[in-house]
Amino acid sequence: MNIDLREYEPSEPISLCVVQRDALSSSVPQLEVVPEQGEEGRYQLTPGPVVGAFEVGDLSVLIRPKLGIPKLIFLACYAMDDFTLRLGERHYFEDADTLPDAMALSLAVAARKAFERGLLHGYSTEEESLYTVRGRIRMGDQIRRRFSLPFPVEVRYDEFTEDIVANQLVKAAAWQLGRMRLRHQKARDGLREVAARLGNVSLVEFSPHDVPEVRFDRLNERYLEVVMLSRLVLRRRLFESGRGAVSAPGFHMDMNRVFQRFITRALREALGVSDRTLRSDTGLPDIWLDEDKRIRLKPDLSWWDSARCTFVGDAKYKHIKSNVSNADLYQLLAYATALDLPGGLLIYAKGKCPASYRVRNAGKRLEIAEVDLDGDPDELLFRIRELAKRVLRIRAASRPGEPPAFRLHGRGPAHHGARQAVTTSAEQVGNHRTQIAGARMA
Repeated sequence: MNIDLREYEPSEPISLCVVQRDALSSSVPQLEVVPEQGEEGRYQLTPGPVVGAFEVGDLSVLIRPKLGIPKLIFLACYAMDDFTLRLGERHYFEDADTLPDAMALSLAVAARKAFERGLLHGYSTEEESLYTVRGRIRMGDQIRRRFSLPFPVEVRYDEFTEDIVANQLVKAAAWQLGRMRLRHQKARDGLREVAARLGNVSLVEFSPHDVPEVRFDRLNERYLEVVMLSRLVLRRRLFESGRGAVSAPGFHMDMNRVFQRFITRALREALGVSDRTLRSDTGLPDIWLDEDKRIRLKPDLSWWDSARCTFVGDAKYKHIKSNVSNADLYQLLAYATALDLPGGLLIYAKGKCPASYRVRNAGKRLEIAEVDLDGDPDELLFRIRELAKRVLRIRAASRPGEPPAFRLHGRGPAHHGARQAVTTSAEQVGNHRTQIAGARMA
């Protein structure tokens, strides 16, 4: 049975047996299952920020993002620092109504374009025991393993093969998508075509935290888009929320994580700083709220000058209609207090709310910012640039009497989609390139 839902919107009453109800509750993260009053076996389902597709027993659950699939893919690619899909329109997945179908269609089209001139080949080093000499003899292994026997010979040689990392990434991504119950026939056909072309390539299972890097040059740049999409499929678990008691196969993303990673990566780019300076909630030094070190804090955003934090912020994928949540303000106040900062910044996806709060008896200022995700990529990146200015201003308040170390450079709103250079006394960083051809993929 297919169940179609929309992010944060309650469904019409749905008939479920007890097994199905319990499976949904334990498998789909942040899904609220409420029994319909006065009716037995009927439930209202309200998803949270986790969007995508889940396979739960005989149920195929689809949760559509409010932003639309093209915008979601744009944000996820940007958050991973893969630049190919940032600019321009991609029409070939717009007729897909599920995230896995959209990714499968995209991968199939990109693979077809990449394979037009045949599969890429490369050299891989092989070590074997042969009865003929090929390449170089591994004398140490030969003496240790064979003693005085002349055969077989321990050799090392370079094989010109299509079984290279770039092709392995594409095959692994196609295999993962192919395991799902895709609803679009064109998507299923496209994945079968990809699998057929890569029949002689090894199927490798990559960890989402250790997807291999690929270097691009003029010889392999035709693979750039299909490899980028493959990396998004293989690394998607970086955007997943915590699972329930039971893991459900599927393809899904937590919009909280997508938004946080997008804001962090885009701000780094606008400010021209590295991940050592503007840090996410991973790789932080220990931050404790209490003197006994029992309450540990992990802010979404923090700016570090060596061992000193000079800015703290938090990103919330929320639509604030009137008042900011007290819990969000308390959280930011805890960050500013623990880090001995004059204040911090709360960043929401959308909202109409006061611009700042002055905390009584503490002298701290909690500021509120909105980054509306609607509009085209250029408009969104312009909003990020405006946000970067606020970050610099708030950071300056923690360094009274010191001259500003950073200065944003730009050419006005007409060029707000372009990357901006930043001058810094700590790092000299030039403009980021808008293409990753010839660069290492993060």
